[in-house]
Amino acid sequence: MLQKGSQLSVSHFLQIGHCGSLVAHLLSGLMEGSDPELLKWFAQAELMHARWAMLAVFGILVPELLEKIGYIENFSWYDAGAREYFVDPTTLFVVQMGLMGWVEGRRWADMVNPGSVDIEPKVPHITNPKPDVGYPGGLWFDPMMWGRGSPEPVMVLRTKEIKNGRLAMLAFVGFWFQAIYTGEGPIENLMAHLADPGHCNIFSAFTR
Repeated sequence: MLQKGSQLSVSHFLQIGHCGSLVAHLLSGLMEGSDPELLKWFAQAELMHARWAMLAVFGILVPELLEKIGYIENFSWYDAGAREYFVDPTTLFVVQMGLMGWVEGRRWADMVNPGSVDIEPKVPHITNPKPDVGYPGGLWFDPMMWGRGSPEPVMVLRTKEIKNGRLAMLAFVGFWFQAIYTGEGPIENLMAHLADPGHCNIFSAFTR
């Protein structure tokens, strides 16, 4: 019997046996992240997916916007793979695999041995800062030097990056569903929704 005003935390319930071992494991908040090495991999995987998603969202929105103002014609991100380019698809695939393999190999080497693939120019009598894994910095990746200095503002920028990256991942999933159900891009869908919110919305896709 609980008295009025009494409080029991989740840990109390786990200790007195109100939850089974499986539920206790799920409520611990650890799960796979309890493995330090696996957690490092998850963090890097999320960071890379977030950055790719931000590039993808930018690459979808900007060309569609340019098409709306008449700067380009016949833009469609969801059938880009069916378009004809300056070389055949096989050549593009081989070149991409080679370049991506080289980049990912260096990224993996940096995860295994942090700082081993530092590309910052070596200047006599100047010690280059050791970059964190996933944040190479230097002249090529941090020309404005935002990633240097006091750790507090740097962590603020990194937090903003991962938050925007998570939002971009969700946005890309939304763009994908929009393309499947409407055959149109996100800006076109937004304009249609603003013109007729009552009929052009997320629910209308399921009533067709």
